[in-house]
Amino acid sequence: MNKIFFGSKLNTVLLLILIVLMSVAIYLMLQNREFYLHPFNQPEQANYKIFGNTGDLASFSILPGEKVSGIVKFTGTLHGGYFFEGGNISVDVVAMDQTLLKAGTGTPTSEWTKDPVSFDGTLDFTSLPKGLVDIKIMNDNPSGLPKNNKFILIPVIVQ
Repeated sequence: MNKIFFGSKLNTVLLLILIVLMSVAIYLMLQNREFYLHPFNQPEQANYKIFGNTGDLASFSILPGEKVSGIVKFTGTLHGGYFFEGGNISVDVVAMDQTLLKAGTGTPTSEWTKDPVSFDGTLDFTSLPKGLVDIKIMNDNPSGLPKNNKFILIPVIVQ
């Protein structure tokens, strides 16, 4: 019985057809590799989410998945003590591996001792490679202790 199953001409033909179909599928995928290997660069298909201390973010004018270019003004509101003695917070543009691409700051526009605190600033997306990056909002942490770090990551698309 095993000889009939493994040695039949029909099974050999089916195996060859399967190999040909797989080869064609791989060839077509390689022709359009950007679509298959980088699905997050497809804005229509991605589900963009904010990461980090998401409960601290009351509002931010640049939305997740938004297409950005040039110099962009932003406003936002944070809960949870991101500002220290009225100083600025970091609002940076970082690559997906969290390497810094462009540094920026958020300046409080309301009383920093009250909760929540409104802030604003600008981000420079000029001369950045096109594709997905994160806006990283970091608290002012004068202690330098990692346990006191807070951050929020908002994915955007550089055009």
